[in-house]
Order: sequence, then C-alpha cells, then structure tokens
Amino acid sequence: MGHHGWRGNPPGTEDEARRRITDAATACLDRVGLAKTSLSDVAAEAGVTRQTVYRYYPGLNDILRAVALAGVEEFAGRMERHLTSFATAVEVAVESVVFAVRTLPGEPHLGLLLQAGEADFFTEAVLSPLAFSYGARILRNVPVDWAAAGVTGDADFEGLAEILMRLFQSYLRYPSSLTEDGIRALVRRWIGPALRG
Repeated sequence: MGHHGWRGNPPGTEDEARRRITDAATACLDRVGLAKTSLSDVAAEAGVTRQTVYRYYPGLNDILRAVALAGVEEFAGRMERHLTSFATAVEVAVESVVFAVRTLPGEPHLGLLLQAGEADFFTEAVLSPLAFSYGARILRNVPVDWAAAGVTGDADFEGLAEILMRLFQSYLRYPSSLTEDGIRALVRRWIGPALRG
C-alpha cells in the first residue's frame, strides 16, 4: 500500500484505501456531477496520484460501481419499508417493479449505474448474484404469506427476485410508454398467476 499522499494520513488497510477513494468520488459526484467527474478529480480529492487510484480501481467505471453499491443498503431499506404497506405477495411483486422504475433513476448514487454510458454497466450490476441476494432478502423481510403464494425457500425467493429485477432492468434500460398503472397491470397480469398457487 502506498504511503505517499493521502493528505499526510495514509490508510491502514487496503479496504480503507478503497473506501477513501470511493468517498472522494462521491464528493466529486455530489459537487459537479457525473459528466464533469474524472479519475484525476477523484485522485485530487483523495489527495493521491492517479497511479495510486489505479492500484485500487482499474478505471473510473469501477469507482462509480463502488459508489453505487455503497447506496444499495439504504435503497434496499427504503424499498422494504415501502413494500410492507402491501398485503399480498402479488402486490409486493408488482410494487417492487414499480418502485424500482420510479425511484432508481433519481437516486443520487445508484442512478449512476444508469448514467455511466456503458450499456452493460447497469445490467451487470443489477443482474448479478449479489443483486439477486439483496432482492431476495427484501422480499423475504416483507410480512406477507409467501408460503400461500408458493414461495417457500431460498431458491424460490432468489428466483422471484431475479424475475422481478430482470423486469425492472428492462423498463429502466428501455423505457416504456406505459404509465405506472400500466406497468402495474401488466406485471399483475403475468406475474400474479404464478404467485397464487
């Protein structure tokens, strides 16, 4: 680990170094936005050289992914709280898609996955095993009768999370002319029967 720079206070671990770089990127993004943030800006904010940044992240998109993932827990908590106001597995499934389509683009850091410019950047992040496990955890924590809907084990929760995440990923990458109510009706029509036994 390099000890030059870091504003005279080198990190104690590799993880701390990555966190400081991520924090520096977050500060740059909050100040000037994605379009005006460069790897050089992030390095300057962290008090290190570009070479030091490259030791921890191969490129700016890797830093952006780390910034976005840092916002996952907070977003997951808000989605879970929102979904607890629905009484059935069908409504939870429908509303999870609508919530993601409505809120993800405006998320200050998770929205970076949509804005980053590379077509696969968002897709890789949303359709990853880590994302599916987050989705399954959110669903599992919503107090509805999942067993009555045929969702009983980890594989069922992860499978349902994957289907729902693939749906909202598609709506976000390729926007539809449907309104939120239109998306609700479509998802209810085709996902609903699978959750009624």
